[in-house]
Amino acid sequence: MYVAEPRPELAAGTPRKRNRLRWLKWLAGIALVCLLVGEGIYLWPRLHESWQALTEIHWGWLAACVATQAISLSAFGRVQKQLLQAGGVRVRQSKSLSVIYGSTAMALTLPAGQVFSTAFTYRETRRWGASPVVASWQLAISGVIAAAGLAALGVGGALLVGGSVNTFTLVLPILGVLAIILAVRYVSAHPQSIRSAARWVLHKVNDFRNQPADTGQERIDEIIEQVQSVQLGKVDGALTLSWSAVHRLADVACLGFACYAVGADPRLSGLLFAFAAAKAVGSVPLAPGGLVVVDATLIALLTSAASISASQAVAAAFVYRGVSFILVAIVGWIVFLVLFRKHQHEDLEYDLEMEQREAKELHREAKETQRGASMRHDTPEKRAGTADPEPA
Repeated sequence: MYVAEPRPELAAGTPRKRNRLRWLKWLAGIALVCLLVGEGIYLWPRLHESWQALTEIHWGWLAACVATQAISLSAFGRVQKQLLQAGGVRVRQSKSLSVIYGSTAMALTLPAGQVFSTAFTYRETRRWGASPVVASWQLAISGVIAAAGLAALGVGGALLVGGSVNTFTLVLPILGVLAIILAVRYVSAHPQSIRSAARWVLHKVNDFRNQPADTGQERIDEIIEQVQSVQLGKVDGALTLSWSAVHRLADVACLGFACYAVGADPRLSGLLFAFAAAKAVGSVPLAPGGLVVVDATLIALLTSAASISASQAVAAAFVYRGVSFILVAIVGWIVFLVLFRKHQHEDLEYDLEMEQREAKELHREAKETQRGASMRHDTPEKRAGTADPEPA
């Protein structure tokens, strides 16, 4: 029996790749340490004043800070619930909110947390009975609406501060929301035209791949039926946008109350601008929860745009991040461990069921492909030769 030996260039390339990744990790670690040291040197003269502001914190404003953060997350749970309801999936607010807390904790604390958060939300919405199209649509449109709201806050803050803004920054997310909603509504209202266009494209693709013309038609019909189940009417759309606005504005209020809690009086325009900039920076996956970079952005913009002192900005950023990052992550992981840890065995069964279903679909498609290829390669002479001979 012949066993292929590993090629020497591949064997030599693997350690080289590992060494390169190791050097990248070391460089990233050194850069993070330098950033922390630089921030500490910059903030060291103000840390005493910031600590004094924290020791004299106003507990009423701190309670308001915690309450508005809870309202913000609850409103985002309402957005998810409303979108799923438009897709024909009924779910209680408590279930939707528990998924929001669990997914937020993953997004804040895990490396590549957005990936785990999205996968977790998708799995749970599928468990509630959402089809793959409805679950994906809910994730897509809620994310686009959130981005549009953040862009609106940033543009509004920049205009109030007196800066110049790129109109494209605000128009693009809004156009994205409208495009998704109009596309879904068009498919729901004109399924036959979409089915005809999809069938024409499918025939061309199958002809290019030398497959039967109707290969994959059942899957397209299934997707169109799932999209038809989404009925986002005017009421659902208005409620979704309203709850999304509450989600963002309550988070802004949380930051404002954090400033009031340490005795600061920020300008509203600078507060909006600092909030939008910090959220935008935090969306870049440099560190879990935007650690360090979000804090530095908040401190810098609260000082320059919101017109509060550097010591108050440090204290306010500490309070806000303590509530919106640390407290939310703790509560979210507790919710996950209490409510979703028991789903691990069910998740295994669910994965096995999905794998079996996908294997059956692939087997059926392979049979159709093989039958189509054999029909294309058989000539009339071959078919005549395989026919039953006529009796003499």
